[in-house]
Amino acid sequence: MMESQDLLSVFEIAERLRLHVKTVRHYVRDGRLKAVRIGKQYRIARADLEAFTGLPLPLTDSERAKRQRHIGVSCVVEIDAISPESAGQLESALKAFAHRSQGGEDNVRVEAIYDRDIGHLKLMLFGGAAGTGSALMIITAILKK
Repeated sequence: MMESQDLLSVFEIAERLRLHVKTVRHYVRDGRLKAVRIGKQYRIARADLEAFTGLPLPLTDSERAKRQRHIGVSCVVEIDAISPESAGQLESALKAFAHRSQGGEDNVRVEAIYDRDIGHLKLMLFGGAAGTGSALMIITAILKK
């Protein structure tokens, strides 16, 4: 027995497939997309939509937002009285770490600005919480040397 939640309206399908409602109705009227008529509206079974697209039913934006949580961190680290050599070493280590973390959920992006006149390094870190936390530990470990 089919549950009511397994039947989708033309509007719901148009939203999920990012199509115009008229396009979905056209598919139904041409017989390309199997549907049942309930009153004056068409309803399409989830299985029929998946057979039509050849893919699992895509999530709506609201479903995607509810199911995927991401924690992003941005921080600025300022370091005074640092030599050009130490600043370069620190920047290289962080950029190597960021390169290794690319593609993961906790990837990190690093931007660095060094002012030679006053020996001041500003590091900007952007990324996931765990990756940014690891980058901060790298900074601490290098500066303790």
